[in-house]
Amino acid sequence: MELAARLRERRDEIEQTALTRVYAISDPRDVEDPSYTAGLRDAVRAALTLVIDVLDSARELGPGDAPAELLIQARNAARNKVPLDTVLRRYLAGFTLLSNILAQLAAERSVPATELQTAQRRLAVLFDRLVATASGEYGREADSHLDRGGEREIAKVRMLLEGEATELPDLGYELEAWHLGVIGTGATMQPALRKIAISLGLQVLIVVPEPELAWAWFGGREKITPSALFRAGSKSWPQGELLAAGEAGWGLDAWRLTHRQARAALPVAKLTPERKTAYADVALVAAMMKDDVLATSLAHIFLDPLGEEREGETLRQTLRAYLAAERNASSAAAALGVDRRTVSNRLRVIEERFERPLGSCGAELEAALQMDEFASKANVTVAVSQAGNGKYR
Repeated sequence: MELAARLRERRDEIEQTALTRVYAISDPRDVEDPSYTAGLRDAVRAALTLVIDVLDSARELGPGDAPAELLIQARNAARNKVPLDTVLRRYLAGFTLLSNILAQLAAERSVPATELQTAQRRLAVLFDRLVATASGEYGREADSHLDRGGEREIAKVRMLLEGEATELPDLGYELEAWHLGVIGTGATMQPALRKIAISLGLQVLIVVPEPELAWAWFGGREKITPSALFRAGSKSWPQGELLAAGEAGWGLDAWRLTHRQARAALPVAKLTPERKTAYADVALVAAMMKDDVLATSLAHIFLDPLGEEREGETLRQTLRAYLAAERNASSAAAALGVDRRTVSNRLRVIEERFERPLGSCGAELEAALQMDEFASKANVTVAVSQAGNGKYR
């Protein structure tokens, strides 16, 4: 083919032009590994040789026929964390350049239109196959380094959480921002969290400290609320998996605290029908689940006296309605579908059993009832013996 011969004549010029365009997309000298820049030049030279050969011989690229230089450079890009998008844009730049040069040469040499069309078609087929081969090689190399890279990132995150880092590590995540920490379970939690970050326009840092457990932080210039995050993810959370969120705060100290809050809230998420919760909504319950003395004591003080069976459940329902109505007996009666006198009588019985007025029972009472409600919905027994050595189980 005449066009292939003309390309061969201008090979050095075309190679230099291609390198200029490739460098313009992303300067390879920004990559610390010096072999990456050298490999890029080798890959461009090998690709040009292949194009000329294919145009001249009309052979098709078969499995394993891609030049070694292109495969090596695809793997090198993955190892150096050069985005696949950058790699593919370079391939497209080379394809566009060669396509334009073919059209120019055809016009200069009065090459028949049919020959140009054949050359353009062969070039397009070759481009598609090279892109597919390079993408596959890049993906395999990235996967092979995923665990090792993840372990390094986890180590950095742990050091930062524990205050052991002598300088701030490069996490690809801005720490001078508002942060909301979350912890989720399940192998598919990571893509769900990334989808939420994109939908809310937030940066996100995700590490996997152990299989099927993800630690994540959402960062932004404005305060982020768990409710907004839950709403954004309402359609994408993996079915049945757990998700717990801390509270938002600014800066590094808040980045650490919101993570600890999410960790504390995660066990509570197991007891909720929705399988997700925010720390602020269950802070005392989370503390109870970590402190056996506190859990057993509050259950002994506020749950045991209510009794069991039907009467005990009636008194529990009355207390929950009363507290939900901000201690308004009339509103509680309306919610329960009984008259105010009935509620007042039940509250009097409760105070007698507690041996103290309800006005003196604050957050501890609500936490005990909340824990009891979570436990009952999750079919978890709340058992407290007279010796006071009960547990939530």
